[in-house]
Amino acid sequence: MAVILLVEDEVELADVVEAYLQREGHTVERAHDGERAASLFLAVRPDLVLLDIMLPGRDGLSLLKQFQASAPQTPVLMLTAKAEDDDKLRGLDLGADDYIVKPFNPREVVARVRAVLRRSQGSFESALIRVGPLELDEASLEATVSGTPLRLTATEFRLLTHLAKHPQRVFSRLDLLNAALPERDALERVIDSHLKNIRRKLAKLGAGELIETVYGMGYSLRDVPRESSLKSSVKS
Repeated sequence: MAVILLVEDEVELADVVEAYLQREGHTVERAHDGERAASLFLAVRPDLVLLDIMLPGRDGLSLLKQFQASAPQTPVLMLTAKAEDDDKLRGLDLGADDYIVKPFNPREVVARVRAVLRRSQGSFESALIRVGPLELDEASLEATVSGTPLRLTATEFRLLTHLAKHPQRVFSRLDLLNAALPERDALERVIDSHLKNIRRKLAKLGAGELIETVYGMGYSLRDVPRESSLKSSVKS
């Protein structure tokens, strides 16, 4: 079972969520403010974080930046209110894997936690996927560009792997949503946020041209020759 960091300042809500997660066999560490959450994250190295946006002291978005900088593979589920659409998108842009809207049924939280952990901790046959300078190792969940580590979140890794398994094929947003977040009834623009993050990270390593937007249709991964991408990287 997993170690889950629950960051929520509503004590009664946190009590209920913790009880449901413990019934699943998870260990729950709790923080009711931003500073405590930051220190607990470093101390316990959780397998997953449930992170409220509105917190005393440091807000959830600033915490998310810190978590992503130190451990980008740790899945983060944001807890947001219905009126916080801008915060949801900002959180996704910063690397959150998904969000849960308040008020919610605790059973939904358990189900979503189970699904995200299955994706992030699931066992894979050792398989390397190579497209141009990009290499993805499904066994270790590691990605590199021309040998340089590419730091991806769990959802980003899943999205890029799906594209890389079918280079040149165009996927709609709905296709990618079903591949990366199959249990979610999420907005298709969530995919745009995740792919924007992947593109930005690829661009820093000279491979920003790998993901192509096919207007009116979706996205595809270009099978760029390794030599071409290396020249592009040198020029940049």
